[in-house]
Amino acid sequence: MSAEELVALVCCDLGAIVRGRSLPAGELSAQLAGGVGWVPANHALTPLGPLAEPNPFGSTGDLRLLPDPDTRTRVGALDSAPDGTPLELLLCDIVEIDGQPWECCPRQFLRGALEDLRSELGASVRASFEHEFQLLEQGAPALPFSLDALRRAEPFPAELIGALAQGGLEPERIFAEFASHQFEIPIAAAEGLAAADRAVLLRVIVHDVARRLGRSASFVPLLAPDEAGNGVHIHLTLLDADGRSLFFDAAQPACLSELGRRFAAGILRHARALSALCAASPVSGARLEPHRWSAGAACLGQANREALLRIPPLLTLAGRDPAEQLRLEFRGADASANPHLALGAIIRAGLTGVREQLPAAPMLECDPATLAGEDAERFGVGALPTTLAAALDALAADEHVRGWLSPLMYDAYVSLKRAELAAVDGLDLAQVCARYAAVY
Repeated sequence: MSAEELVALVCCDLGAIVRGRSLPAGELSAQLAGGVGWVPANHALTPLGPLAEPNPFGSTGDLRLLPDPDTRTRVGALDSAPDGTPLELLLCDIVEIDGQPWECCPRQFLRGALEDLRSELGASVRASFEHEFQLLEQGAPALPFSLDALRRAEPFPAELIGALAQGGLEPERIFAEFASHQFEIPIAAAEGLAAADRAVLLRVIVHDVARRLGRSASFVPLLAPDEAGNGVHIHLTLLDADGRSLFFDAAQPACLSELGRRFAAGILRHARALSALCAASPVSGARLEPHRWSAGAACLGQANREALLRIPPLLTLAGRDPAEQLRLEFRGADASANPHLALGAIIRAGLTGVREQLPAAPMLECDPATLAGEDAERFGVGALPTTLAAALDALAADEHVRGWLSPLMYDAYVSLKRAELAAVDGLDLAQVCARYAAVY
């Protein structure tokens, strides 16, 4: 009997878990228009397994997973594991049975933010998600950033770059990072919805390549309490209707335009509530403490890896155009966040800064560890929530961020996260890290 090739119709849920249904590849064309069945309560499944109880869905209702043909992705056999079955999937919108958008669909949430951006500023967003992850290896790790670390991991790095390229994600490079068996993969930026879609697909492909090679990868925000964590750095810039950067102004500090500085100020104003959507697991907050090179200060900084919002350096080598490079890097996210929710919330936060004409965010030009007293408070040193419970409280207290979610989506999200907290209550941080390493 020969194996039947399958194609998966999937969504990324509120807990950033990819779920869906598979069907024979030959039947896909017949399902594109109507999708496949889905259930509201699936959005109440926690990353740890059980349903969140209570949840706003119960046992009633029906939905559809409606595939987006533009997201069709296929990764065939690996050179080092040629006997494996191909990976083929399409990302889906979650819609009502009449095709209308479902109010809890994360892709629809991002679409709404993109429409707000277009209607208010005539702008679009170009973004990329820069992921860190770890291979769950045994034995002593190689030195950070070393060639030895990459070579020891072979054939995984080479196979992964090939698979990501085959999937259309345009990987730019792969390198060993600071933590044990940790790697980072930047991929090319994309516009709008496609940027968050790529983040979902990257995670799926990394896990699939590792599995086919008999290994295991984890994007867990923190693998062990005493290690550096795994972040997701969200790089974004705004473009006008002609594709020109709205963030670049050579006459401004760090070349960040007045609009860009106000956009940054909006993100910083809502930074605590954003953590509930962007650093969304019970182990996420510990990574955001000062001195972890993640987001120890809720401020804007130029080439400062402790700032929540970093302006990466503008290269002049080889005649590169600085306007093409200027972007904000949001460093307070990780893979427990749904990429569509995270990017949509960041965009809406930035828009509030522009809409309300907030004063330009101050620029941190030193190590935040050197600040104390009023200076530390001004630059938000240690201001981000260090627990999920505190982040959820900040979300509840921020009428703007809470209001971007429909009441049903807000209730579903909070019930999910409260259920996660209850499930790990009584465990120490090391035990919680171990549980989430197996999830992400």
